[in-house]
Amino acid sequence: MNKHLFKRSLAAFTLLSSALVADAGLGIVNFASCITDSKVGKKEQENMESIRKQMASLIEETEKEIKELSAKFEDTEFLDSLSPKAEEEMKLKYQTLQEDLGRYQNQFYQVLQHAQYQLIQKMSGNIAKASETIAKEKNLDYVINKEACFYMRPDLDVTNAVIAEMDKTFESESKKMKKLSDNSEEAGENNAVDENSVDKAG
Repeated sequence: MNKHLFKRSLAAFTLLSSALVADAGLGIVNFASCITDSKVGKKEQENMESIRKQMASLIEETEKEIKELSAKFEDTEFLDSLSPKAEEEMKLKYQTLQEDLGRYQNQFYQVLQHAQYQLIQKMSGNIAKASETIAKEKNLDYVINKEACFYMRPDLDVTNAVIAEMDKTFESESKKMKKLSDNSEEAGENNAVDENSVDKAG
């Protein structure tokens, strides 16, 4: 193929692609920012951190017990003061703790992986829902993840708008949950009053 013809064809293709993108209406969203900066993302990260701390605390407590027992095994005077049965029980406890530690460590990684998977799945749903709303507002045909782009024009970024929409939804759902909780508590109090009234009447 003639070099000049190839260059003209490439230029035409580039212009056509640009025109198609412009006509299509494209928005770019930063998935990571939606997780770190949105209210629902921060809440999910707090939940994940709470799980991590609980599991880490369990592991630390077990490691502490193992360390204390190890120190006793190194204390010859202490060992001499034990009966054979007591020493055997201590060895069994040490073995059990070692097994527990291994199990907790495996569970730790599995639970964290599962929690992370759930976080990504939930956030994907939230981002998709918010992106759909923003796409309708801005008349966009596509909203894609920034990670899929090697380069993007800054004016195509709709991340802040998507996060704002996610925050709006989060606040609305939080209010609904609080209202349901308040109604549930109020119903419980009313039931308690009714039961007291019945008891007194009886």
